[in-house]
Amino acid sequence: MEFFEELRWAPVEDRPLLVAEEPPVIGDREWGVLLAAMAEHLAAGLDLAPPSWSRHRILDTPWFPSSLPSKRMEALVPAPAAFRKHGVYLSARDLEAA
Repeated sequence: MEFFEELRWAPVEDRPLLVAEEPPVIGDREWGVLLAAMAEHLAAGLDLAPPSWSRHRILDTPWFPSSLPSKRMEALVPAPAAFRKHGVYLSARDLEAA
């Protein structure tokens, strides 16, 4: 989530480059897909096409980063479109807090 803050403070002309660069694969596949969904979500906010590297990172089974039942219910419907597309369900509120 620190990346949201980094992007927010980056010069406007540098922002597209920050989302276009593919991050290294990290630990669990789910977290890598979360990064792809995040990049696609941020690219849309910059009025850019999704980064090409994010297109192949999609989960077959829906994944909720939080195991709390209340957070799962909160994420089902209002999860941002880019996250739903990748199979990641988190609350839009979680992104606002980032």
